[in-house]
This record gives sequence, structure tokens and C-alpha cells, in this order.
Amino acid sequence: MNLKKILKRKGFIKLNLKKINTNHFELKAKINGVKGRFILDTGASNSCIDISLAHKFKLQVKDSETKAAGAGAIGMETKISSLNSLALKAWKINTLTIVLLDLNHVNTALTAHNAKAVDGIIGADILEKGKAIIDYKNKCVYLKKVVYQF
Repeated sequence: MNLKKILKRKGFIKLNLKKINTNHFELKAKINGVKGRFILDTGASNSCIDISLAHKFKLQVKDSETKAAGAGAIGMETKISSLNSLALKAWKINTLTIVLLDLNHVNTALTAHNAKAVDGIIGADILEKGKAIIDYKNKCVYLKKVVYQF
């Protein structure tokens, strides 16, 4: 029996990933019913969206005292939005907290490598909640269906 069949039987959903020019994996997601393009980043502690897209994704934004760091940027101002819905195909939650920050440095790096800009990052918070299993060879991630809300 192969991995896909075992995980499907255990209640996991398969999400295909697209490898882009920077060797990141890209995936599509819906935040509050709005489609977007995201990169999967196992090193990002929280999922985030570019702050300029708050209106597009219908986010209720609040100030945050937390400073963000990563991908060559340190001490970035952040905002936060709680109680958002996230859908990755059939995998869904409706109490997602999203960090908003300026992702210009991320998108500049992507476009410099002939990759399209993204709306945000799916981070370790989602991977942990979904008990993620990443299959690098087959370019997919498996997330366990959410039985309860977080």
C-alpha cells in the first residue's frame, strides 16, 4: 500500500504543490472566501498576508506590538487579524489568526527569479494544525481533516 492510500484512509486531504523558480512550493488558498496565491514556508511560525491586501481578503485588522523577522528583514511592524476562515481545498478552519506585514521583500526576491508575487505565506501554524506530511518527491502536502475548530 502506498502513502497516499494510507493517509487518505486516516482522514488526510492531499494538496498539490507547485514548485516555482525559487524552489519554494506555491499553493492556492481561500481566505474569507477570497482566492489567493501563497508559498508554503515550514520556517514561518505564522501564516501571513501582505498588509496591503487586508481589504482584498476582508480582514479586520488590529495593531500588534509584535515585530516580525525573517527572509532578510528584521523588526518589521505587524498587524493582526483574528477569526478568519481558511480553505485549502476541502481542508478548512474558521478561527485562523493571520499576521499582516509588508511582504515587499519576499515578492521582490520572487520576481527577481522570474516567479510571480504572492499574497502571503502559509506557515507552520497551519502545518501543525493539519498534522502536515509533506511529500517532496510527489510535490504535495497532506493535511488531516479538521474535526473541531481551533
